[in-house]
Amino acid sequence: MAVTISSASPSTVLSPNRTPNRSPMEPNVANVVLGNLHIQPWYPSFYPEDMVGGRKKVCPLREDPPPGLVIYEKDDYIMHEIDGEEHKLYAQNLSLLSKLFLDTKSVFFDVSTFLYYPLIIKTDSHPYGQVVGFFSKEKMSWDNNNVACILVFPPWQRRGLGQILIAASYELGRREGRFGGPERPLSTLGRKGYINFWCAEVYRHLLRAPLKRTVTVKDISEATYIMQEDILAALKEMDVLESRKTATGNIVVNKSKLRAWAEKHAVSKEPVVDTEAFLESEDEGSEMEE
Repeated sequence: MAVTISSASPSTVLSPNRTPNRSPMEPNVANVVLGNLHIQPWYPSFYPEDMVGGRKKVCPLREDPPPGLVIYEKDDYIMHEIDGEEHKLYAQNLSLLSKLFLDTKSVFFDVSTFLYYPLIIKTDSHPYGQVVGFFSKEKMSWDNNNVACILVFPPWQRRGLGQILIAASYELGRREGRFGGPERPLSTLGRKGYINFWCAEVYRHLLRAPLKRTVTVKDISEATYIMQEDILAALKEMDVLESRKTATGNIVVNKSKLRAWAEKHAVSKEPVVDTEAFLESEDEGSEMEE
């Protein structure tokens, strides 16, 4: 990764909030190089000032695979799990890079309590593929958050990769037996991505439900590991509920509306990630022998 400073000279480079004649929200880095692409940052960096003082920095490990364990591999996609305490420098650099594209990113250096999950696409030009995005989560979240930070880098946005990251976070939560959701508040783009995922998951579950069978919000939550309030938000977004007096309640889901919503938004009946493509660690896959 290369970092290039914007128009200020090295002697006048100050913190993002002190640089003269520049808005606090104006990027102080002109561009970064990720793989073979130049990317223009959206927000100021929190890199140490000596790193953005007009010189270029190229990571000596750019040809090496990411650290951590491979936890998912399907087609051209690979996902690693990286412990921030064990691989502190990598986690810090990933956090600092992500701040260039996230307004609300706040954790850069104290990464030991977080796990990081970079998504990698296999490419012909790189032996270990290209990191295109990631999500992170706290090892122990008192608020049941399964995501603390999530980002797809700009060149790879609008390709459905954010949905892969979100789906992976919920699948990992299911395997841990933990209901959860993203850390709030969500950005406008973040909320849009999550609403799309919640709606699609609710659609897939309801489509499989037998006709005339009563399905509660709790049932959907237990099947998808999505929080009940998020399921309600999805049902409201899809506008598929109708008031109708029945033997078991006053609210029903109109499956015709449900199918019409899915067709309009081109939602697949297949899940976003293949649950069989998640790789178990040796600890998960083995039993204690006496």
